[in-house]
Amino acid sequence: MSAPGVKRFEAAVAAMQHQREWFKELRGPIAVADADVPHEIFRALGIPYVVNQWWASICSAKQKAPLYLDAIRERGYPDDVDQYSAIGLGSVIADDDDPPWGGLPPVALFATQRWTDAHARIAAAWAAETEAETFVFEKAVDRRVPARWWGRVAHEWEDVIGSERIDLMVAELNELIALLESRLGTRFDESRLQGILDLANEQQEWSRRTRDLLAQTSPAPIDIVDSIPAVMIPQWHRGTEWARDAARGFHEEVESAIARGDALCPDERRRLMWIGRGLWFNLGFYQHFQKRYGAVFVWSMYLAIAADGYPRYGGEPLRQLAARFAAFSDFLGMPGWADQWYLDQARTHRVDGVVHLVAHDSRSSWFTTKALEDAGIPVLELDADNADARTWDEPAFVAALERFIEERL
Repeated sequence: MSAPGVKRFEAAVAAMQHQREWFKELRGPIAVADADVPHEIFRALGIPYVVNQWWASICSAKQKAPLYLDAIRERGYPDDVDQYSAIGLGSVIADDDDPPWGGLPPVALFATQRWTDAHARIAAAWAAETEAETFVFEKAVDRRVPARWWGRVAHEWEDVIGSERIDLMVAELNELIALLESRLGTRFDESRLQGILDLANEQQEWSRRTRDLLAQTSPAPIDIVDSIPAVMIPQWHRGTEWARDAARGFHEEVESAIARGDALCPDERRRLMWIGRGLWFNLGFYQHFQKRYGAVFVWSMYLAIAADGYPRYGGEPLRQLAARFAAFSDFLGMPGWADQWYLDQARTHRVDGVVHLVAHDSRSSWFTTKALEDAGIPVLELDADNADARTWDEPAFVAALERFIEERL
């Protein structure tokens, strides 16, 4: 689906250009790490890394995901379970003479967190198929559900996350450091890690300012098609001066657009929220409904979680880093944690309705939809995988959203 002619934000264009240039210069051996793994530890050790889900988004955008998932199936693995996390492995084992951006450099390590059993099994498949080292962080759960965690976790993380969960991840980080030092000949520098953490916090502070500006501005000067790359490409370079400056530049561009009175859709009549991962193979879907309905997707989790989920202050560097990731997946997918945050975001952004992507392996979709509907916020659920175009029924989903706008909004 093609998007209407909308001027791109310079921050989004610059981020995408930077990523292409960075990848062109990338040399192996590298680490491939899932999005909820503490990437800062690789940066502190001077080990180049690629984020598994970012790479899957590139493969999906280039329409390569079906080929790579077929390769997964041909090797005897399921191709319909957590495709977003499996596409990267498929890209390495598939017979493809023209991989996106030239393909991944040699991979020395694959790192994930055991959010589900599938994650550990994907790691085992990486080891079997590529002989890469693997490291799997455990997924601990706290029976408590902290009230309004998003307003407290940056400074009160020991209480919000729980000391036992943080202790576990600190121990695992020390184990990972020892593995990387012994296998790759690097040396861990705690002071370097502290500098990385400080830069990352500055970056997220700029994202928080941007998120808060956009929450109160209508009509919106930007939609999620531009905000996602402007936020997430710098996020994968978290802890660098470039990423910090990119977040600041994005804020300044948004602030200037608002001051000029710029509007992406001057006839904005409906503000929509997208819950779920980005629809990488069809970003034009988000802008399809602007002209006919004045419906703008003003919220995605990417800018909001940068503002609320990443910042941590105080404590020893390794413990602060562990506090950033020991409960990260809870923020986006654990009942009691995620649903209340989504509801708060829907209210502060004054959305009229929510489109909720609920693939069959969604972990808390029922609770999130119920919390929003109970609060009087209409929700449309779309059952599809964000990176696997084989699950996407374009005419059916366009018609469903049109009916949703016409009948419920």
